This record gives sequence, structure tokens and C-alpha cells, in this order.
Amino acid sequence: MQILIVGLGLIGSSLALCIKKEHPQYTVSGWDIQQKSREIAEKQAIIDQVPTDFASGAEQADVIILAVPVKTAAAYLDELENLSLKETVLVTDVGSTKQEIMACAQTKKFRFIGGHPMAGSHKSGVQAADSELFVNAYYIFTDAEENQQELDLLKDLFRGTRAKYVVMTAAEHDEVTGMLSHLPHIIASGLVNQADDLSKTHPRAKQLAAGGFRDITRIASSDPTMWTDILLSNKAVLLNSLQQWQKAMDQMVTWLEAEDQTAIFDFFERAKDTRDLLPDRKQGAIPAFYDLFVDVPDVPGVIAEVTGILGSAGLSLINLKIQETREDIIGILQISFKNQSDLLAAKECIENKTDFYCWIK
Repeated sequence: MQILIVGLGLIGSSLALCIKKEHPQYTVSGWDIQQKSREIAEKQAIIDQVPTDFASGAEQADVIILAVPVKTAAAYLDELENLSLKETVLVTDVGSTKQEIMACAQTKKFRFIGGHPMAGSHKSGVQAADSELFVNAYYIFTDAEENQQELDLLKDLFRGTRAKYVVMTAAEHDEVTGMLSHLPHIIASGLVNQADDLSKTHPRAKQLAAGGFRDITRIASSDPTMWTDILLSNKAVLLNSLQQWQKAMDQMVTWLEAEDQTAIFDFFERAKDTRDLLPDRKQGAIPAFYDLFVDVPDVPGVIAEVTGILGSAGLSLINLKIQETREDIIGILQISFKNQSDLLAAKECIENKTDFYCWIK
């Protein structure tokens, strides 16, 4: 079987590794607008080959995976319509919104099933490819109920992801992800921008934001280009969600002005009860963060000591930073891992070999 992956970023390259691992008999071709990405993917054996051009690769493919943003995917669908594709070709995408791409695909002559692997990473690009990226994440297929044969083909193709498959309508997908992912990204970015305005008057604000504020707004560090595309392709859902959010905040303003202690208490109590019932450490609409916090003393070589312990245990970290939230010590060492098993193993290793205090939020 000939597979063509269009877009060799984090998602596309990681899917390529998963397919090659589970289906070594398949030929995985890769195409990216960036020549360097194509060269790296082929050199590192993430893909088997690079076609001469997009058109020739598409015409030889049995399955085409559009691992690009929604607007770009729609443009590729238009281009595919004018090519001499195999009659049995199946096209899918990985976009974060589904109604727009599904509407575009319905006008085409080839078979299409919408897809959305709900996984991500602190890193991006072909060099961040990770065959473990999708483990236990949800992989959503949209408007596929009447295409069981094609759906089964994709489920088998992506078996190496070890993801959990979910089938829903495009409208349901966009409503759910709009509320659980897109709106939180807007709110987080708004909070960061407001805090930035505050820091111009109160410079200490940035220093104090290094703790919990930084944690709850970390999704604001996401790619601006990608999120502009997501918002515009889920416009109707987000306009409604933002209007509901504004109404809720207007209600809070009213309670504060009236000093309505009961209403304010009920607001926080309901949120707490709901939050406490959410699944713990599961992959959801927003990729989970696997962070270990280590209280380290102000002595030379302490960071090398911690990373050395992790290296000896064969544990790979993906990010490391010092949180300078207190002035009497260097700070708290924050270490990020790509999955929960590495996180828990790292905590155990450091606690067994040092007297440093470690915790997971």
C-alpha cells in the first residue's frame, strides 16, 4: 500500500513513524512545502521516500493524509480534485476543526474521512517526530458512520499510534473542542496580554507571574499562525462560546458590585466540584503536561546532578527551566517529560538518590 503524508511537521512525521512501525510492508512517502523538512524526513528514515512533486505522489497513493492546517488542507483538496487519482484512493486530514473541511470534501469526487489526533508536544517540526506521541490520546474521526470500510482501513493504518478512536459528527467535534480547547486558548492569551499591560505600570508583575499564573496560561505559548487558522475555521462556534463567556463574566461583575457572597461562593463551589470529577492525567482536548517540580538547594552542580540521575535511568526530558519564584534560593527546577510513565519514574529516581523534595501538580 502506498501512503502519502502531506505536511512533515510534528503530527505528520509522528504518524509516519507509527505507520512504518506497525506496517513495515507499506511504502510511506512524504511531501512538505519546505525542502529542508523533506530532506530531514528522508535522511532520518521517518519516511521511505519523497515523490518528485506533490501531484505525482498523490496520483500513486492509496491513502493521502493531509497533516496541515485546515485552510491549507482545503487548498490541497481543491488541487487533488484536478489530479488523476486512483479510483479507490482515501483522503483524510488531521485538522483541529472539522465542519469547514468536511463541507469542502463533500464536493469532491474522492472518498474523504475527517480526522483529528488530539495530541501535541512542546516541540514542533519534523525533528520532533515521536512514535509515542499519540499513545492513549483520542483520535477522532468525523462523519464516518456510513463509511465503515474506509473507517476500518484508517483504524488499522493508525494502529501503531495506540490511540483511542472516537467517531462523532463534525458539528459535535467543533462544539466540544471549541469549548474545551479553543476557548481556553483565547482566554489564556487574553490573560497574558492583560498581565503584560499591567507589568508596564507594575514591573514586579512579571516576576510574580513566574509561578502559578505561568502554569495556568502556558497554552498561550501555542503557535499564533495555527491558532489564527483554528479560530477562523471555527468562527460560528467560538462567537457563540465567547458571547456565553462574556455573559458569565458580566454576571460576576453584577455579583461583585452587589457583594453577593452566596452567588460568588456557589460559582466557585460548582467549579470546584466539576473540576474534581474530571479524569486525572488523561489525554484530552488540550494535550496534558507532564511536569516534575524539584526544590533544589543553591549549590554548584545541582542541576547537573539531577539531569545525570535521569540520564543514568534512561529517562529523556523534553524541557527544563528554573522557576525564580522565591528570592532566597535559585528557584524550583521544573522538568517536563513526554508521558506520565517517564514523569513518575523520574520522581522516584530523584527521591531515591537525593534528599530533594519533588512534587507533581
